[in-house]
Amino acid sequence: MTDAAGPRALPTPPTSAAVARRAGVSRATVSYVLNGQAAGRVGARTQARVRAAAEELGYVPHAAARSLRAGRGSIVLLAAPADAVPAFGPLFTTFLSGFQNALHDLGYTGVLHGAPAASPMAAARAWAELRPAAVLTLHGPPLDAAAVALLHRAGTAAVLTHGPPVTPGAHTLLLDQREAGRKAGAHLLARGRRRIGVVRPAEPGLSPFAEPRLAGVRAAAEACPDAAVRPLDLALTEQSADQLAAIWPDLGLDAVFAYNDEYAMLLMRALQDAGHTVGADGPGAVAVVGADDLLLGRLLRPPLTTVRAEIIPPARIAELVDGLIREPGAAPATHRLGSFHVEVRASG
Repeated sequence: MTDAAGPRALPTPPTSAAVARRAGVSRATVSYVLNGQAAGRVGARTQARVRAAAEELGYVPHAAARSLRAGRGSIVLLAAPADAVPAFGPLFTTFLSGFQNALHDLGYTGVLHGAPAASPMAAARAWAELRPAAVLTLHGPPLDAAAVALLHRAGTAAVLTHGPPVTPGAHTLLLDQREAGRKAGAHLLARGRRRIGVVRPAEPGLSPFAEPRLAGVRAAAEACPDAAVRPLDLALTEQSADQLAAIWPDLGLDAVFAYNDEYAMLLMRALQDAGHTVGADGPGAVAVVGADDLLLGRLLRPPLTTVRAEIIPPARIAELVDGLIREPGAAPATHRLGSFHVEVRASG
């Protein structure tokens, strides 16, 4: 609906000069106070007066202008396809919250960029428009050397991609999903299981994690000539789990490693409802292993065996990014984010 009086002009945002006039101080004083540089320069009463004036006027510092004064950007861009973010699960959201808080404490703003891109170069162009100080690709196809070079030319000090593989010109953040599969497979094989199903999510966007985990189970099975590994596609719905449980006798499987605990718990319920026994021991029992070590999995009966990732604290990753921004000439290196181990419980 169009306003009969015509389009309305947007109000002019308040400036630091207006804050200075309201507080009766210089613009330099306002800058010191609102940019966290007042210690030893501005008295406590004056700081309080400046903050009160800024609040009364609704003044918010301009991030781009602040970046120009600092000589570097303040945005740390976290790149992940929009369709994959909801499926990452609670561990990712917990990590993301901690990482963004740690970035804020260091003076940065973490921005989750979920726009899909047709190619690494198209993605790099879209991100470069925001002039980020650093880019971290958390998911999806890795950048190539040309895309990394474009980001550097646009002023991005640090580019970090998930690995493997290693991207020329970029730092690599490594949490090898194959290791999760190897650990799960080796555990099940040590328990005497030889026909192992590996659940792959039917939801889009998760194959970069699921496929390496499947490859890890297959690598572990190479040590046992009589072992067989079968991929199982499963959507995160009761109907999909019930359908898989209905054909379970025809599959001839005695164990399953699910993509994560959510898929494992869903399949466990369906298997039990279909009359199958779930557990590490007992004739005909199906061993079930998940991943991520969710609290709910410990409360199941039987409690869920899971592969847990021991990831370094988000604050340390934020400090790593800060260091790379401050020293943009640092030679690209691989930074290991953590490792995996099996938390053994009664389900497998």
